[in-house]
Amino acid sequence: MATIIPLQQEFRQSIPLVVGNVDYLEFKKTLERISELIKLSELDLIVMQYALDEAELLAKQVAIENGIEFIGLTYKEQKRIQIKAKQSLRLAISRKLLEEGYRPFSSRLADSHLLQRFCLIDYLDKIKVPSKSSLERYDKLIPEELVRTLIAELIKAASKPSLYEGAKQQLLLKKEINMADYYLDSTCVKANIHFPVDWILLRDATRTIMKAIKLIREQGLKNRMQEPSEFIKEINKLCIQMTHANNRKDSKKKRKYIFRIMKKLMKKIRLHGKKHRDLLESEWKDTELSEKQAKRIIERIDNVLNKLPEAIRLAHERIIGGRLVKNEKKILSLYDENTHVIIRGKTDAKVEFGNTFFLGEQKNGLILDWKLYKDTAPADNKLLAESLERLGKYYDGYKPDSVSTDRGFDSKTNKKLLENNSIKNFMCPRSVNELQARLNDEAFCNHQKRRGQTEARIGIFKNNFLGRPLRSKGFENKEQSVSWGVLAHNLWVLARLPYVKAKDEKLKKRA
Repeated sequence: MATIIPLQQEFRQSIPLVVGNVDYLEFKKTLERISELIKLSELDLIVMQYALDEAELLAKQVAIENGIEFIGLTYKEQKRIQIKAKQSLRLAISRKLLEEGYRPFSSRLADSHLLQRFCLIDYLDKIKVPSKSSLERYDKLIPEELVRTLIAELIKAASKPSLYEGAKQQLLLKKEINMADYYLDSTCVKANIHFPVDWILLRDATRTIMKAIKLIREQGLKNRMQEPSEFIKEINKLCIQMTHANNRKDSKKKRKYIFRIMKKLMKKIRLHGKKHRDLLESEWKDTELSEKQAKRIIERIDNVLNKLPEAIRLAHERIIGGRLVKNEKKILSLYDENTHVIIRGKTDAKVEFGNTFFLGEQKNGLILDWKLYKDTAPADNKLLAESLERLGKYYDGYKPDSVSTDRGFDSKTNKKLLENNSIKNFMCPRSVNELQARLNDEAFCNHQKRRGQTEARIGIFKNNFLGRPLRSKGFENKEQSVSWGVLAHNLWVLARLPYVKAKDEKLKKRA
């Protein structure tokens, strides 16, 4: 294991004095407190240690492959890795706090002295702002499992009381957080897709293939065909006709006629896509494209070509055959494979498309446990046992004193689980008679009243820390983005709790 070396403090640029803007001053105060929390909970040390270990392991592998004796990382290498790790942590947190994409955040970072100070890039000589691509790479330097560890360490530090009377709490909180009560709920993290209409999926396929063909033809690799834009125009016209066909008396007959034209058009598009794809694969060296760029274009075409036959078949089943297709067999998006139909039964969203998301919080609103489900998630009543197991794993065998949920989590199995673990059961019963009986219990009513705030917590987290919608592609990236969101959210919650200022402590000591 590599040893963290001490880093000399750099001279920093001063932040301009800004007056008259309360929102800016509040944001500045929040960032300063979050920076203090990161130092006090030693999150940056954990990230630096991980980065050094990974770099050392990679250097050893390279040395073995080249037949060279590995003597360790140099001082300059260690310094560069540690600085990069610290900056990566803060860049990811600040981007989630601002709820911005990589490109707009990079631009804002270049223009904000406050963010530059927080992200440790405000050097005296020059300020090197990471590009959007660098920001994405920095995010992925730290795996999702390590982010979970960071969150656990942060919460454990916040929950530790002072060791003796008069001593400071580790995070300088006036009162440590209470982890006795645990509140659970689940929701849907919507996928970044439009409503999955059959003919719109065919339009998406046409656009993707034709845009890729256009890039290939710009490099001088051409096969005889119409202009790519003509195919896009044609599919757009057919989609408009399909939409307006619903207003006719013979709508079913008209829709079948239009869909058959679409199928013929898609056959041409598939052939043109395959020919240009093969052309690029064999002759990319004669173009100005790099190998990675050419490979990316080929992957883009392959992704659509592989899914297009099934998308056409399913559309045929519904439009021509008039048969229902099971949810698990539907193609909801050509670009996001792990999207599911989630029946919520709510007034504004009876059905949603995305992934089930589980969240568990404590009384102050800190998220203790969460999980984004890749496959179709089990019913709510099966999520409790998994959550308690994760709590024990990341919080050193911790188990809550009480559990409060909505009626979706109530089951005989969960009741027995809580009883066996000596955990108070404040789950809302499914049975109306049992619920009426429990309403006479004041503790039950208080916990159920507090559980209503968990709905708001989910809304805050989804709208302010995930994005509307979550734009990450691929389940692994979504999972990592959710974890970064939880870390940023918990730091934001802790930054707003009453704390003892370090300056006040110094004044007391002098007195």
